[in-house]
Amino acid sequence: MLTELDLRLDRMPIMAQRKSHIDASAYNVWRRARNVWGAPMKMILPQINEFQLHLTDNYWAVVDLSRNSALVLAWVELQDKGRSTLHEPISCKLNYYHFAASAVRAKSLVLMEEMLNERLSDYHH
Repeated sequence: MLTELDLRLDRMPIMAQRKSHIDASAYNVWRRARNVWGAPMKMILPQINEFQLHLTDNYWAVVDLSRNSALVLAWVELQDKGRSTLHEPISCKLNYYHFAASAVRAKSLVLMEEMLNERLSDYHH
């Protein structure tokens, strides 16, 4: 079943699209968390005003909650099928929907990785 965000990703005009990747460490902690809590997952990103990260099996997207969950950026077309090595990054495309997207791109992944590692550590103790 498609969510509202799925539909917006398909319909929202993209300001720019680039080939990109997700570092293996960030992707691996997501997969571990997904195995524990399932998907999709939503996370408020501290230190980035009103931004929320949506993690799904098909895309990761940052939305601005102060602007009616407007799309800011999204990692799409995640190339994890048939992945045989855990140390290599995941190829994807990065869609920019907002002028501030590049300013939050790297920080959102760092925060996500830190938060999921902390939650997993708490869960296993």
